Amino acid sequence: MIALPTQTGERRYRNSIGRCYEDFVVGDIYEHRPGRTITQTENVWFTLLTMNTHPLHFDEEYAKHSEFGRCVVASPFTLALLVGMSVSDVSQKAIANLGWTDVKLTRPVFPGDTLYAETEVISKRPSASRPDAGLVAFRTHGRNQNGVIVCSFDRTILVQRRGHGLEGKANY
Repeated sequence: MIALPTQTGERRYRNSIGRCYEDFVVGDIYEHRPGRTITQTENVWFTLLTMNTHPLHFDEEYAKHSEFGRCVVASPFTLALLVGMSVSDVSQKAIANLGWTDVKLTRPVFPGDTLYAETEVISKRPSASRPDAGLVAFRTHGRNQNGVIVCSFDRTILVQRRGHGLEGKANY
């Protein structure tokens, strides 16, 4: 599905990205591209921002003596990156994230790894309390450059129905 730009004025156009409730089909899988290579600098920044003081993420001497032999990317960073990679396909038009479940960190991620994500639509239903929205559940898998799944999680979002969002509003 390619979103065509909307004309907003004479010789002016604006892209609209993301999917409305009606666009999701149970069983569809979205491959999120491009991939993303994680650097050690980003890993250290993330640990600083989140006050994660485990030396396995930022102390190379400490990490050298661990079972991994090197620093490991902080797992919340892996999760956040995979969620971010999915936004344009899955939650660009979300009203709210309603919850994440079944988060699994199945393999370590190392600085220098490149992650790729894909998301499957696992269920959907109209909202019982909001006629302008529906609930959609997804399962996302993150793979490293070797195709190995390093993280998976389920997520449910409340997403707008077509014609009920911010499109057409003054500055959206």
